[in-house]
Amino acid sequence: MSVHVELRRGAYHDSVSLLQVSRAVAGAPGVEAAQVAMATELNVDVLRGMGFAVPEEAGPNDLLVALRAADDDGLAAGLAAVEDALAALSATASSTGADDEVPPATLGSAVRRSGAGLALVSVPGAHAVTETYDAIAAGASVMLFSDNVSVADEVALKDAAAAADVLVMGPDCGTALVGGVALGFADVVRPGPVGIVAASGTGAQQAMCLLDAAGVGVSHCLGVGGRDLSAAVGGRSTRQALRALAVDDATDWVLVVSKPPDPDVLAAMEREVEALGLRAHWAILGAGRPDLTAAVEQALAAEGVAVPDWPAVLVATDAPPRPADAPTTTTTGSLRGLFCGGTLAEEAVLVAGAVLGPVSSNLGHDPEHALGRGLRAAGHAVIDFGADELTRGRAHPMIDPTLRMERIAAEAADPTCGVLLLDLVLGHGAHPDPGPELAEAVRAARATARAAGRELPVVVSLCGTDADPQDRRRTEATLAEAGASVFLSNAAAARHAAGILGGAR
Repeated sequence: MSVHVELRRGAYHDSVSLLQVSRAVAGAPGVEAAQVAMATELNVDVLRGMGFAVPEEAGPNDLLVALRAADDDGLAAGLAAVEDALAALSATASSTGADDEVPPATLGSAVRRSGAGLALVSVPGAHAVTETYDAIAAGASVMLFSDNVSVADEVALKDAAAAADVLVMGPDCGTALVGGVALGFADVVRPGPVGIVAASGTGAQQAMCLLDAAGVGVSHCLGVGGRDLSAAVGGRSTRQALRALAVDDATDWVLVVSKPPDPDVLAAMEREVEALGLRAHWAILGAGRPDLTAAVEQALAAEGVAVPDWPAVLVATDAPPRPADAPTTTTTGSLRGLFCGGTLAEEAVLVAGAVLGPVSSNLGHDPEHALGRGLRAAGHAVIDFGADELTRGRAHPMIDPTLRMERIAAEAADPTCGVLLLDLVLGHGAHPDPGPELAEAVRAARATARAAGRELPVVVSLCGTDADPQDRRRTEATLAEAGASVFLSNAAAARHAAGILGGAR
């Protein structure tokens, strides 16, 4: 076996580009493992966990090249693939010709030159605030995709936006649909009368997909950032979004989607809706409140729309006949939820916890059941792999599922894991075809457990539509063939997974 670890000082590339480089290098003949990534703290931890000796002086502005190959020839092929892939990146970056128009030097100048009314900011959090102020000053609303922006900066940005009569969607706004144009992670849904205001990304996607399955379309989905309905932020962007939809001719009624909000802020938003005369419905997560699917069902019923049976494919989890001397198979153990969507993870904790009791997580709302740095728990646990601390220097797990794939394999080998609960979110911005890769991981996980004398049921919440570029029906079939039970409703998936372990309760 041949190993190579190299540190390249000051050679910055964005995480999505480096994901493509890593995949290209991993496909070189003889290469067994390959990671080409910026040396952020998270990436360094991942590489050391893979067995690579990373230099102590590595910093977040340095590029790490780590290869493991079967022999020297494989290592040489991998290194050549690294150089080819990085050269292709450089060629793309410098492809502007001498006769091309000189691009604007700042975001504000780009807004003024184009006359754009909306700008999308997706740069590291440390720089996102300056860019957002620049766009606001130029008179544009902003979709602030970046995370790792402080609460104080968020409040200041939203106050500046209100003064300029524009809207800040975010920070950490992953999903928006404005006049039929998808921004960030967004599913392909039919146009229609529903305006969505969402302090949630995947929660908004879940609502849009359920509405689409019911034959109801969306006029706009205005993301406001997951903290907007917190006490600190006070619903600043939610208030502006509601006012915009109240005067929008394409919007007949509104659905407000949110992670658990501050009660006083929620009450203030309810008063705002009443003052505006909006016909609004609430899909608000929290203890004692309906899950997102139930909230959408209630909204549909109130609007006189028939509630459909949500698509689901149930796969038997019983083991096939085994030799008499084989170890006894069981489905006991704990629930392990491995999620890419933060709101879907929160909903899973609420739904499963009602059946199983306390569920540990890294969601930050329950210090008593918080997962530590290693994200391990002896009992039931749900992990949001899209959390800020897991995306510094890495693409979002809806684009790069590497960390979750590694954890799926680890849970398969853990005898305390009784059920795997996963989400898979389709649509623009996400992995172009995640179904086959996840299906192979499911198949391998079930085989690992079975070899140890266990059954490992796998339940997948599949958020998508038939019109998504990844094709929901094809993805659903691929996962079911691998042995997963697949649900369009995330709440139904969580309830089914919990029921396998706690149905007797």
